[in-house]
Amino acid sequence: MSTDKLLKADEVIKGASEYMSEMDVEFVRHAYQFAENAHKEQFRKSGEPYIHHPIQVAGILVELEMDVDTVSCGFLHDVVEDTDVTIEDLENEFNAEVAMLVDGVTKLGKIKYKSKEAQQAENHRKMFVAMAKDIRVILIKLADRLHNMRTLKHLPPQKQRRIANETLEVFAPIAHRLGISTIKWELEDTALRYLNPQQYYRIVNLMKQKRNEREYYIHDVVDEIQEQLKDVQIEAEISGRPKHLYSIYRKMVMQNKQFNEIYDLLAVRVIVNSIKDCYAVLGIIHTCWKPMPGRFKDYIAMPKPNLYQSLHTTVIGPKGDPLEVQIRTKDMHDIAEYGIAAHWAYKEEKQPDKPKRSFEDKLTWFREILEWQNDTHDAEEFMETLKMDLFSDMVYVFTPKGDVIELPSGSVPIDFAYRIHTEIGNKTIGSKVNGKMEPLDYKLKTGDIVEIMTSKHSYGPSRDWLTITKTSQAKNKIKQFFKRQQRDENIAKGKEQVEKELHNLNVNLKDVLTQENLRKVGEKFNFNNEEDMYAAVGYQGITAAQIANRLADKVREQKKTQDFEEALEEVKQEVGTQKKHKADSGVKVKGVDNLLIRLSKCCNPVPGDEIVGYITKGRGVSVHRADCPNVKTEEIQGRLLEVEWEGAGENSKQFSVDIEITGYDRHGLLNEVLQVINETKTSITAVTGKSDQKQMATINITIMIHNISHLRKIVDRIKQIHDVYTVRRKIQ
Repeated sequence: MSTDKLLKADEVIKGASEYMSEMDVEFVRHAYQFAENAHKEQFRKSGEPYIHHPIQVAGILVELEMDVDTVSCGFLHDVVEDTDVTIEDLENEFNAEVAMLVDGVTKLGKIKYKSKEAQQAENHRKMFVAMAKDIRVILIKLADRLHNMRTLKHLPPQKQRRIANETLEVFAPIAHRLGISTIKWELEDTALRYLNPQQYYRIVNLMKQKRNEREYYIHDVVDEIQEQLKDVQIEAEISGRPKHLYSIYRKMVMQNKQFNEIYDLLAVRVIVNSIKDCYAVLGIIHTCWKPMPGRFKDYIAMPKPNLYQSLHTTVIGPKGDPLEVQIRTKDMHDIAEYGIAAHWAYKEEKQPDKPKRSFEDKLTWFREILEWQNDTHDAEEFMETLKMDLFSDMVYVFTPKGDVIELPSGSVPIDFAYRIHTEIGNKTIGSKVNGKMEPLDYKLKTGDIVEIMTSKHSYGPSRDWLTITKTSQAKNKIKQFFKRQQRDENIAKGKEQVEKELHNLNVNLKDVLTQENLRKVGEKFNFNNEEDMYAAVGYQGITAAQIANRLADKVREQKKTQDFEEALEEVKQEVGTQKKHKADSGVKVKGVDNLLIRLSKCCNPVPGDEIVGYITKGRGVSVHRADCPNVKTEEIQGRLLEVEWEGAGENSKQFSVDIEITGYDRHGLLNEVLQVINETKTSITAVTGKSDQKQMATINITIMIHNISHLRKIVDRIKQIHDVYTVRRKIQ
C-alpha cells in the first residue's frame, strides 16, 4: 500500500470508478461532499485540514476494492464523533447500512468512564460487537488506524506509545486473523518505530548496509528459477520479498539472536497460473537446491483459518545460506495481501455458483463474539477474553471424521467438546486423543485426533472445569449451566461475597446497599435487577470485587473530599505558624493564597507543562507534572488540587530539566550535541554518556531553561543531528 502520497478526493473517487457503477460513484461523491461540509474549519494535530484524514481512509478502502457503502463510510466515519451530525442524520441522508457501519466505528467519546482503560475497553467492545454483525466495520477501523499510524509523529510521545501499543495488541492481530497482510505488516512496523525506536532504526541501518549484497543474491536466484521454468513452459512472476522489520525484531527477541545471525532476511515469491503449476514449481525448486528437513508447509491443501493459501519451502541456496521460497497462484496472492476483503459479499454476488458470504462462514471465531458479549458484563473482562481467544497462538486438531477445529494454544478436550456443541460439552465424561484415553486436562497439540465420550446420565460439568478450560466459549457455557441449575443458591452466595468485599473496603453496608445504589450499579453492568446481579456473582459471571468497588464508589468519593479538605486545612495552619512564604516558585494555587509551594525533584516541572499540586504532610504543596507517575496512585488522587503557572516569561527564573538522547554511537556525536545546546545559549549543569555493544549511545544532560517553549526549541535542534534517534525528557 502507498504510504507516502497524500491522496486527493478526486483521485479516490477516480479509483472507485474503476470497479463501481456510475450510480455508486455518485453515492461515494455525495458522501465525500457531506463529510467535507461537516468537517469544515476542523484541523488535525499536524495542522492539515481534518478532511484529509477521511479522504486517506476512503483511499485505503478503495485499494481493497470495498463496496460502495464501505467506501462512503471511509469518508463519513468521524462525522458523528467529531461534528454535530447524528446517526439518524446519516440514515436519512444515505441509508440504514451506512448509518450502521458508521455507528460501529464511532467511539464512545461523549460518555464518561471511571478510567481511560475502561473507556478504551468499552470502545473495543462496541467495535467488535458491530464487527460480529458486519465485518466491514473492522475493515473501516483498520483503514482508520492505518492512516492514524502514518501520521503518529504529530502526537506527544506518551500518546504515540499508547496508540502504538494498542495497535500491536488489538489491530495488527485482527488484520492477521482476517488475512490482510498488507495492512498487518505496516501496522506492526510503524508501531515498533514508536515503541522501540532504538531497535527499529538500528535494524533499518543494518539492513541498508547489506542491501546491495542481498539484491545481487536474489537477482541471481530469480534468474536461475526463471531459466528452469522456461524449460517446462510455466509462466510465473518471480520477485524477492524483503522480511519486514517487526518480524526481524521478533526473531531477535524470541530466539535471542543478533542481526547477523538471521539468514532469511529475504524470501523469493513465485506466482503462477494454476495449483498444478504450484506443485510443479516446488519440484523444480527442490531439484535446483537441497530442501531443509521440516521446513516445508503445504497451506494449499490445508489453508490457514484466515483463508491464506501458499506453498512454503526453505532450501540451501546458492551461497549455502537458507533461502525461503513461497509459491502460490494469483488468486491466492490476492487473498494473502487483502484477506477477506478480496472476497467481500458484493464480489461474490457476481458468481452465482458460490453461496453468498461463504468466506465469512469460514471464520468461525467471528460469530462467537456475540455470545461473549451476552455473557460478559464488564468491558475490560470482555477485551481480556477476546485477546486470549483471538490473538493467542492456535492449535489445529481433528474430529474423528477429519474436520479441522481451531483452538487457542493450551486448550483441553473440554474446550474441544464445547466448540462442537454445548450439550456435548455438558455431557462429557472422558476423551480419547489419537485413539488413547487421556485426562480432561490434557493439553491438545496440533494434529491430534480427538474423540469425546458422553453419557446421558452425566450430572453436567464440574466447577473445576472452569480452572482447566482455556477458551471463553467453554467457560461461559459452564457458567450458564450453573446459572440455570442453582439460581437461588447463587443469589445467596453472591450477596454474601459482595458484603464480604465491602467489609474489606472498610465501608458501612447501610451506606452503600441502598436500593438506588444497587439499581444504578446493576444498570451499569446490564443486569435487570438486584437478584440477577447477585446470581451472576454466585456463578462467577462477574466478580464480587467488581460489584463492591462500584457500590463503594460514592462513599469513597465523599471520604476523599473530606480528606482533601482536612489536608488543605492542615497546610493553611502550617503557614499560619511559619514565616509567610515568598512565591518564587512561579506557581500559585487556584483560589487559595499564602501556601507553601515547592517544585518536585522527581519530574522537574517547567512553565508550560501541565501541572498538579499535591498536599504533602508537613511540607506544604508539592508541584508535579500532570503525567508524573508519582501522582498517579489512587491513594494520592484524593490530595491533589489545581495549580497554575504565573509570570513565566523568557526573563524569569530558570528551571532544571534532565533529557536523555539516544543514537548511533559514532565519533563526534557528543560534541555535536553539546555544540547545538551551546548555540541556543542554554546552561548545561551535568553531562554523562555511555555506549553498549550494539553501537547504541545514550547521553544524559541536565540543562537550565525558562519554559516549555525554550525546551522544545532545544529538543528540535538536537533531533536534527545526524544519527540521533530519540530525545526524551526524564522523570526520576
